[in-house]
Amino acid sequence: MHIMEGFLPHPWWEVWFALSLPAVAYGVKVAGNLAKDRRDVLPLLAVAGAFIFVLSSLKLPSVTGSSSHPTGTGLGAIFFGPAVTAVVSTVVLIYQALFLAHGGITTLGANVFSMGIAGPALGYAAYKGATKLRLNLYAAVFLSAFTSDLATYLITALQLAMAFPAATGVWTSFRAFAAVFAITQIPMAAMEGVVTAFIFRYLLRARSDVLVRLKVISGSYAKPVEVWH
Repeated sequence: MHIMEGFLPHPWWEVWFALSLPAVAYGVKVAGNLAKDRRDVLPLLAVAGAFIFVLSSLKLPSVTGSSSHPTGTGLGAIFFGPAVTAVVSTVVLIYQALFLAHGGITTLGANVFSMGIAGPALGYAAYKGATKLRLNLYAAVFLSAFTSDLATYLITALQLAMAFPAATGVWTSFRAFAAVFAITQIPMAAMEGVVTAFIFRYLLRARSDVLVRLKVISGSYAKPVEVWH
């Protein structure tokens, strides 16, 4: 999610920075350990980062001061967990703010919290919950991407509502922002879920061994013939 530069008033932009920094710092530590111990997964991490960058750059006009777009963070959360995805998302958001005028520096903390922390965390939880319930693997991936995308915008609606409460309270503002986002975001989240499932299918066929080592899937999925027949 990209709230534009200067849109959040004091003290809200500082609050979201304070909440985001510890999560990103922890993610840097986890990502550093991953890069040191599991260099074989770095190409997959690059794919996840590129996926986040491309999808989150596709913006549609939405509420004033923001935009509506896919996030791509569900795939990274499935592969590497929410901590590493928070770092990748932060890098993407910084690049977009500096070079694409998409988002901002003062609003970076809020954007990281919604798109890089809350969305991936809830998407990861959705994937783990779905697999424990023994849902179809691709249904679990779809649910993860859908949840990650939609959760990002619900958090953004809350951020905007807290910064700009209505006369009748924050809840009124939250419902108003969420309702406007829902017009574009619910179908977009569904489309992102489908695209993510197709990307996952390709990566499963190409490098199922890496996904097994990352404990994304069980060893039985490492045999393509068992997946497709």
